[in-house]
Amino acid sequence: MFDFLEGYDVLGAFWMTVKLTVFSAVGSLIWGTLLAAMRVSPVPLMRGFGTAYVNIVRNIPLTVIIVFSSLGLADIFGVTLGAKDDFDVLGFRLAVLSLVAYTAAFVCESIRSGINTVPLGQAEAARAIGLNFSQTLRLIVLPQAFRSVIGPLANVLIALTKNTTVAAAIGVVEAATLMKEMIENEAQTLAIGAVFALGFVILTLPTGLILGWLAKRLAVKR
Repeated sequence: MFDFLEGYDVLGAFWMTVKLTVFSAVGSLIWGTLLAAMRVSPVPLMRGFGTAYVNIVRNIPLTVIIVFSSLGLADIFGVTLGAKDDFDVLGFRLAVLSLVAYTAAFVCESIRSGINTVPLGQAEAARAIGLNFSQTLRLIVLPQAFRSVIGPLANVLIALTKNTTVAAAIGVVEAATLMKEMIENEAQTLAIGAVFALGFVILTLPTGLILGWLAKRLAVKR
């Protein structure tokens, strides 16, 4: 029944998708949190940079960013990210870099919306006892903000998982790349499409359910 899968490393392709998602998710969370801190910073320069970054990056297609990372950073500027002689590793790292740069803008806005839900009086009380801006953000505001935006961050993570398919544009052999190859070689378009669609459902559905449950359990009670 599934003879068309023989000779193809479907699990390996989905494993590449998982690795792209995990590394990109961690990087996006770190960079997105820093951007959110910049956007609420009292320093005008940092606030302006954060705002400009989010507004610009969110309006550039991911395909453009990921192709630029390959043609621009790698081919023109010679950026190797420590993988000078291994093009597969370089492609993977460039894909992660692009996904982080793009997804962090959406993470930033999710976290900033969470920051806005924290009562202003708590920040004022923190300043009254001598905490500076970074201490107030790190100790008082962000812990509550993260608890209130688990749901939106789950949606960003699901979108990131699906966006990993764009890595095929620079030759990263993930699920979408293999699906395209199989469709070109096999006369089973619907069956192949169904298999890969099911694979992405298996990857994303548990993520949404688990994080949705966490969002309800850890929600900040006002």
